[in-house]
Amino acid sequence: MNKSLVATIVLSAAACVPAAYANEGGACHFHGSKPAAESVVTGCAEQRKQTLVKGGKLDASWTAIKPEKVETIDGKKGKEWKLTFKNPAVADASKQTLYMFYSLPGNFIAANFTGQ
Repeated sequence: MNKSLVATIVLSAAACVPAAYANEGGACHFHGSKPAAESVVTGCAEQRKQTLVKGGKLDASWTAIKPEKVETIDGKKGKEWKLTFKNPAVADASKQTLYMFYSLPGNFIAANFTGQ
């Protein structure tokens, strides 16, 4: 009886551990090679953009900016999603266009202002 009680407690605790380590973007982590729908990638990009704003990497003026262009491109490791956001409110012209890259299944690769 004592061993089964201990086993039940250990298994119950282990079942809760993954949730404790899940991060804000955990819903946008995909396995396999099935291409994600454009709407899924756009939603994940929106979540990532909000995280960048909250973290101080992007100005708050980016919060309401929607993707201007969503396309698939030939990346370094095959096809990728490329999302382009334009924010004319940014004073520095070189920082007015934000690019986000996702793998075809929908996993975040990078975000930058160069498009490379």
